Order: sequence, then C-alpha cells, then structure tokens
Amino acid sequence: EEKPDYGRCVSIVAQSALREMIKPGILAVGGPIVIGVVFRMIGAATGQELLGAKAVAGMLMFATVAGILMALFLNTAGGAWDNAKKYVETGAHGGKGSEAHKAAVTGDTVGDPFKDTAGPSIHVLIKMLATITLVMAPMFLD
Repeated sequence: EEKPDYGRCVSIVAQSALREMIKPGILAVGGPIVIGVVFRMIGAATGQELLGAKAVAGMLMFATVAGILMALFLNTAGGAWDNAKKYVETGAHGGKGSEAHKAAVTGDTVGDPFKDTAGPSIHVLIKMLATITLVMAPMFLD
C-alpha cells in the first residue's frame, strides 16, 4: 500500500493559497495609493490642496474601525463555537454522539478558522494599510 505524499499535498495547497491572495493583496496595497492620488488630482482641480490626504485619512479611519470590529467578531465567534463543542462534550444537551454534538462539531469546524486565521489576519491588514498610507503620504500632498 502506498503512503500519501503529504509534502506534495501541502505544496499544492500553499501554491493555490498564495495565488488566491494576489488580488486581495493588490487591493490592500493599491487602495490607499489610488484613493490618495485620485483625490489629490480632484483637490488640485477644485482648489482643495489637502483633499488627497484627507480622503486617505478618512479611508484609514474607516478601515481601522471596521477592521477591528470584524476581527473582534471573528475571534469571539470562533471561540464561542469552540467552547460550545467542549461544553456539549461534557455531557450537556445529550453529550457526544447527539444531534447537539453534531451541530457543535460543525460550528467548531467553522469557528476554528475564524479565531485562528481570519481574525488575526485582519489585524495585520490594518497595520499594513496604516504603514502604506504613512510611507506614501508625500504623494497625496500638493
């Protein structure tokens, strides 16, 4: 009997995941730059010299607040689903093998990526947006 090639499986999944992250990465990096430059040009045409910087600052504030709320939701919801499964496994609501346990396992399957990857990655995105905005700030000023 042939053993599975785990290394090849991990390689395929990693390559696919990296390929799928190209478009969101371009959006996250390019978003502040495009907004700042476009609004800088609009500001120059309308006599509002700081419009590009103001627009990027507004986008950054919105992204920070919305991102923090989303990350908190994902972390909390994932932890709640994980704890619900553990609670059912203690014997509550019929314990292991019950319909409640099946539902809790499904919830835990969804919750693990929420609390382990999606929530924490939004924190990284917020930091990256702030860094890009700070580094590119001279482009947004007249």
